[in-house]
Amino acid sequence: MTFLIVFLVFGGMVVLHELGHFFAAKLMKIEVEEFGFGLPPKVATLFKWQGTEFTLNALPLGGFVRPKGENDPEIPDGLANANPWKRIFVLVAGPLMNFATAILVVALIVGQTGISVPGKVIISEVVAGSPAEDAGFLVGDVILMIDGDAVDTPGDSTAIIRSHLDESITILVDRDGEQIEIEAMPLSSRNAQEGALGVSLGSPTRPATLPEMIMTGISFTGAQAMGILYMPVGLIKGVISPDEARFVGLKGIYDIFDQAVEKDVATRATESMPTGNTPGTPPTYYVLSMVAMLSTSLAVFNLLPIPALDGGRILFALPEIVLRKRIPYKLENVVNGIAYLLLIALMLVVNAMDFINPVNVKLP
Repeated sequence: MTFLIVFLVFGGMVVLHELGHFFAAKLMKIEVEEFGFGLPPKVATLFKWQGTEFTLNALPLGGFVRPKGENDPEIPDGLANANPWKRIFVLVAGPLMNFATAILVVALIVGQTGISVPGKVIISEVVAGSPAEDAGFLVGDVILMIDGDAVDTPGDSTAIIRSHLDESITILVDRDGEQIEIEAMPLSSRNAQEGALGVSLGSPTRPATLPEMIMTGISFTGAQAMGILYMPVGLIKGVISPDEARFVGLKGIYDIFDQAVEKDVATRATESMPTGNTPGTPPTYYVLSMVAMLSTSLAVFNLLPIPALDGGRILFALPEIVLRKRIPYKLENVVNGIAYLLLIALMLVVNAMDFINPVNVKLP
């Protein structure tokens, strides 16, 4: 299942990226000679539409578009022959398609989970065999007070609980309109991942409206993109460790997706089969979150001003707008070709490192 999901997600993101280039080129009246599913060699021609040959290729790794005159401005009505604004529009359309994918996926998650309602703290999970389960807490209990202190955020609640390790505390909860006092003892012997009390805290949610879903998708995707761009700065400042900032190849992505699939399946099983004092944990959406994260990463990476990438090609087009003079296209092709080979070498190194030094990411 994990292999199939990774294959479809990775391939789908690349195909959507290329569809962005394709539709933008069509909109700018630039002919696209081929749209390939997978990478050459070509296996078969699927069909032809508006002068574009849609092909099936042997290597099942995403896809590609081949605009007319992509690298030669001497070919009339080709991509390289178009004015710089048209070229930039076509180039930026691929990453924009990936951003749009991320926004829609996040919006879908928000539509399923709802919008947090501030001012209340709700128990979203009770860990089996924990002090919380022994004390009788249930998923859905709303925490009102801890040892006489009113709480309205998960952070405040966690801080108070951590300040009473190995001490009996009284927690007032609202359970279906009834206020109940529960005695419990958070334990210092439990690690941070287990939680001293053994509960996951969150805020109650309400159904999200369509505008809220879209706006949350935009703000979350934007914040994630800024976080990716901040990584080199954070690495230099020492705020981000080298392990957190490392590139991840296909094996690393597979390993993380494997955890995501396992947790998504497990939470849906516990949701349908409550046990003991735990009526079932809410379903997680790690797989969809990974799709959104990878779509954003692909968009940001392609917009970097690196030759051979969309951002690098855009960089070559800018002097033509500012100076009214084009950088010699043969020089541009040589630079892009060298950069392309270097990117392939980097990709090989990154994928090799996934085996030599596997990614150590544990989903919560």
